[in-house]
Amino acid sequence: MSQRTLILLRHSKSDWSGNQDDIDRPLAERGRRQAPEAGRWLGHNVDTIDLVVSSPAKRARSTWGLAADELAGDPPARVDDRLYAASPDQLLEVVHELPVDADTVVLVGHNPGIEQLVSVLTGVSVRLRTSALAVIELTGPWSSAGSSKGVLRASGRPPTG
Repeated sequence: MSQRTLILLRHSKSDWSGNQDDIDRPLAERGRRQAPEAGRWLGHNVDTIDLVVSSPAKRARSTWGLAADELAGDPPARVDDRLYAASPDQLLEVVHELPVDADTVVLVGHNPGIEQLVSVLTGVSVRLRTSALAVIELTGPWSSAGSSKGVLRASGRPPTG
C-alpha cells in the first residue's frame, strides 16, 4: 500500500481593516510574519512537496507565497476555486482528484473546513489557528481518502507531534 502525506495549511492572519470583498482580503502584518514560519517548518520537516493546491483567496495565495520562499525547492502550485470557503466534503472531493504521482500535497485553505477535514480523515479534532498546519498520513490512493482513517502526525503552529 502506498503512503500519502496530506498537509493542510490554514492561511495566515488576514487584515480586516479595509473594505475589500472577503476573497480579496490581504494578510495583516502578523500574517506576513506567520507565513514564513510555516514555510521554515515545512522546509525542516518535509522532504519533498509534490504539489500545492491553494484557495483563490488573496490571503491563502499570499500565505503560500511567503511560506514557499522559505523552501529550498519550488514545488508546483495551482489554485482551485473549490477550496474557497469549502466544506469538508468539497475539500475531500479535491483530495480525491489529486494526481496519482503526487505523494505529498499541501492544501492551503480556510476554517472551519480544514479543521473539519482533519476530523473526517483522522477521527481527531484539532484547532488550526492562522498559519497552523496539520500533517496527515494516508494509506492508499488519494481517491480512497476518508474511507479508512488516516493518522495525524503533527498539528499546530508550529506543529508538534
